[in-house]
Amino acid sequence: MPKIVYIAHPISGNVQENIQSILSICKTIHSKKTIPFAPYLLALKYLKDDIPSERKKGIIASKPFFERKTMDETWLCGSTISTGMKKEIEWSLENNIPIKCYNPILQTEFEKLLQKNSYSFQK
Repeated sequence: MPKIVYIAHPISGNVQENIQSILSICKTIHSKKTIPFAPYLLALKYLKDDIPSERKKGIIASKPFFERKTMDETWLCGSTISTGMKKEIEWSLENNIPIKCYNPILQTEFEKLLQKNSYSFQK
């Protein structure tokens, strides 16, 4: 059975460019062994990321997927760890969902975040 991988990636800033980056990552990793999962892409079709209340609603909408352990792993992607990604990291840790850095540049930032927030690092 393929593993389901939640793609954690920044959205804010250049939203359209970030969406294209997420779609490219999904296309690259989609295989018989790995199924990418990025439910927030649907929310971006009806919520505006530049409206704070709608952005918050979109971020919170992902929480039940973590609580139900819909995904097997969370992959950190993009060039930085955004505010939304910090929530996804927190939810992954709370629900014992392994976290991996798809972009190795994020590994140092991720480790610093874990130390700062007293999380136990999971490999």
